[in-house]
Amino acid sequence: MKNIKIHPFIYLFLSILYFEIITKIVIANHFFNIGIIYLIIFSIPFSLLFTILTKSFPLKVNRFICLFISLIMTIYFEVQYIFYNLFSVPFSFSTISLANQAFDFTNIIKDAIFDHLLVFLLLLIPFITLIIFIKKIDFSRYHKESIISLILLFITSYLSTFLTLIPSKNKHDLYFYVDDQLSLIDSFGMLTYTKIDIKRQVFGYDTELIIETNNNNKNDTSIKDIDYGENILDLNLSSTSDKAINKINNYVSNEIATNKTEYTGMFANKNLIFILAEGFNEVAVDKERTPTLYKLINNGFVFNNFYSPVFLSTTGGEFQATTGLIPTQNILSTWKKKKPEITYALGNTFGSLGYRVQSYHNWTYTYYKRNITMGTLGFNQYLGCGNGLEDRMNCDWLPLDSEMVEVTTSDYLNQDGNFVTYYVTVSGHSPYNSGDNIALLHFDEVKDLEYSDSVKYYLAAQIELDKMLEKLIEKLEESGELKDTVIALVGDHYPYTLSIDEMNEAATYEKDDTIEVNRSNFILWNSEMKEPIIIDKVGSQLDVLPTILNLFGIDYDSRLIVGKDILSDYEGLAIFSNRSWTTDYGSYDSSTKTFTLKEGRELKGETVDEYVKRINNRVANSFSISKLIIDNDYYKYILGS
Repeated sequence: MKNIKIHPFIYLFLSILYFEIITKIVIANHFFNIGIIYLIIFSIPFSLLFTILTKSFPLKVNRFICLFISLIMTIYFEVQYIFYNLFSVPFSFSTISLANQAFDFTNIIKDAIFDHLLVFLLLLIPFITLIIFIKKIDFSRYHKESIISLILLFITSYLSTFLTLIPSKNKHDLYFYVDDQLSLIDSFGMLTYTKIDIKRQVFGYDTELIIETNNNNKNDTSIKDIDYGENILDLNLSSTSDKAINKINNYVSNEIATNKTEYTGMFANKNLIFILAEGFNEVAVDKERTPTLYKLINNGFVFNNFYSPVFLSTTGGEFQATTGLIPTQNILSTWKKKKPEITYALGNTFGSLGYRVQSYHNWTYTYYKRNITMGTLGFNQYLGCGNGLEDRMNCDWLPLDSEMVEVTTSDYLNQDGNFVTYYVTVSGHSPYNSGDNIALLHFDEVKDLEYSDSVKYYLAAQIELDKMLEKLIEKLEESGELKDTVIALVGDHYPYTLSIDEMNEAATYEKDDTIEVNRSNFILWNSEMKEPIIIDKVGSQLDVLPTILNLFGIDYDSRLIVGKDILSDYEGLAIFSNRSWTTDYGSYDSSTKTFTLKEGRELKGETVDEYVKRINNRVANSFSISKLIIDNDYYKYILGS
């Protein structure tokens, strides 16, 4: 009995299954569902493939290969878990070119590991077990015939996995067409998701659109005093020889345009200063600590149900807010490499109308490849740390947002013509601790609050954003351009390095960690607005661009932008990276597949199941059409250069 050894397949299969089950629980938030059966079936080919590698060479080499495979799997699953906890999406190889950026935030990564230490340690168990019992595993070399048998078994098991997709159209479509990372992991496991991800990066993939001729995405418009017309252009949507273009044309022709409103053109011929605020969230706003933020949020347009969903950190928030399209990792990768023409992007739209457009970021100008993407957004006059801004201000970590305003306003104030200026801040960046020089600068203002230290440091860091706005208004007043300038501000994402419990310390109500944690503010303010305009409809970063376009009276086709003007009668919707959503009527959690109707609301003309299906289809289409538009450079095709 002492000489009985374990076959490496047993160790490899059990290790993979262990990794996959842990991942399914902590990332997909599921265990007991149909996905566990698929997970087991799809794990067998990987186990056989790795077994072949550990039985094809001399004993010592096979042993080393097994150790290496186990170590790589351990590291990969650890990286996926930490990445998900940082960005709320699994890692995709489409963003591998951004990996070097992570080294700038090693402290954040260390904190994430410490905060999730239990799972991090659990994922080490298979590798530690292998080290302890490695001599109990039979790594003796197989004969040629046995290796061939293993290869045939591997091929058979691999092909058999596709047979399991035949009975379920949903699983089949998910595997081949749908860019839903969490569902792929939940249904097939992390390794299969990774295989699909790599395949899609190399060969691309088709994506499906659900065409609904009975589109019901507008609120009740039966009582309407004035018809202001629609945000629609006369587009040539006729059939072409390009299948992808035809697919988009068909979708656009069946999409309902948003209506113009009494607010259309309200800001025509004014200037615009647009701020993407790092880590900004509604919990940071206080009448005493942040008086300028409080003033701007509670005057002008007041959006009571606005969300800033996390889509791969700041770069995802930036893409949403400036293009009105969904920013998946594939889309962001294409954006940063292919340079597609995004006609309606903030800078492009206003630049084409003769506005002077410029942008600033008080951190490394190449970060998230902004040296490329700023031009794609239409901001060819872009200044950051490394291409000139460092000559005007202190760019050491962390730079002051207020100083960025101080040294840049002379570029665009008191000049001929209208301007659009875009700022991306950095002072509110994590980690929120005693090593944060910005937080320390304002810490005296929060030190007596009854919150945990990390929350205090976060609130202190956000005071700098208030100082920036204060300085900006001061400069506008001095130049005499305040009344002719609109200030818009959104957060890139909530401060996701704070736990949900820490967020709730400063929140005015109990937030969940899927939907309500993303609730925030959208500032849209002009000093000439004498009374606040209250908007209760649900909106998100996706809706920022079309809302601004309509307010400035700019002609555009609303069918070509996923986001919708919040001031229109199009039904409000906020979409989250895991395909959960919230609307004016209720919220849907994709991980539990549960819909919760909002208190006091009642669905009209639809059952709950019909409503959830319709919104789920709209969400799926939002992901798909965003990808198709970017992949096929559709704006250039349909709108011309």
